[in-house]
Amino acid sequence: MHDISLSQARLPTTLEIDVTDEFGEVRRQPIAAERALTVYLNRHEIVTLMTLGARPEALVVGYLRNQGLIGSREDLVAVHVDWEVEAAAVVTRHLPEDLEERLGKRTVTTGCGQGTVFGRLLEATALNALPTTRLHQSVLYALLENLGAYNETYKSAGAVHGCALCRQEEVLDFIEDVGRHNAVDTLAGRQWLEEVASADADIFYTTGRLTSEMVLKVAQMGISVLVSRSGVTQKGVELAERFGVLLIARAKGRHFQAIHAGDRLVLDAVPPKRPGDVAKRRAVR
Repeated sequence: MHDISLSQARLPTTLEIDVTDEFGEVRRQPIAAERALTVYLNRHEIVTLMTLGARPEALVVGYLRNQGLIGSREDLVAVHVDWEVEAAAVVTRHLPEDLEERLGKRTVTTGCGQGTVFGRLLEATALNALPTTRLHQSVLYALLENLGAYNETYKSAGAVHGCALCRQEEVLDFIEDVGRHNAVDTLAGRQWLEEVASADADIFYTTGRLTSEMVLKVAQMGISVLVSRSGVTQKGVELAERFGVLLIARAKGRHFQAIHAGDRLVLDAVPPKRPGDVAKRRAVR
């Protein structure tokens, strides 16, 4: 594989400010960083992303990959981030012939900070077939426990989402950012930039909602199990059925809601029912 000219422009994900608490006391409090980063692809201005700045090179590569604006890793020549001018310059060997047409068709999605999907990607039907990965209930519970060791920025400052590439119960890579779409794009970029050995990931985890954008991006990464502690949207469910993605929503503790499970969900760790469980499940719908 060829080398890519790559900057290393990582910034701290939190900064401290003075806050006054409920007792009238002033103290220092970490808050999540939020920085603007305008992406240029072969000098074409594409989009401005709002990000923590933790893995900016991977973020812009993953964003362009998931938007279908870069066809393969071999197309990448250079990725340079300069925070002084809040810009990321990406150089590739090829540009899509219909680039201007794609940029003219934008769908604002329900992602945190408003995600954007270009060029009718939500109507995509020509993705590669996904593996029919099976998920054991016991593996899901073990994965949720293992994920508890992450979320460093959220634990100290809040206001961020996290996403993870997993191989069964093992967490291979974890990223936080101000929006879940940024986090998934960063993981997609890291796959291509080979910073982590996550090519064999078979489960994707997110703290955000399971929307159309999230399902599409995970399917583009070749993963067919998508887990979230949050809920689903109608379009997310529709795309998951189209692409063959098993959705696990509202996964917290021993509770979850499986969608499009079929025989892919193996119930090998069914917890005992407790009084009030049915009422609680109805309350979170």
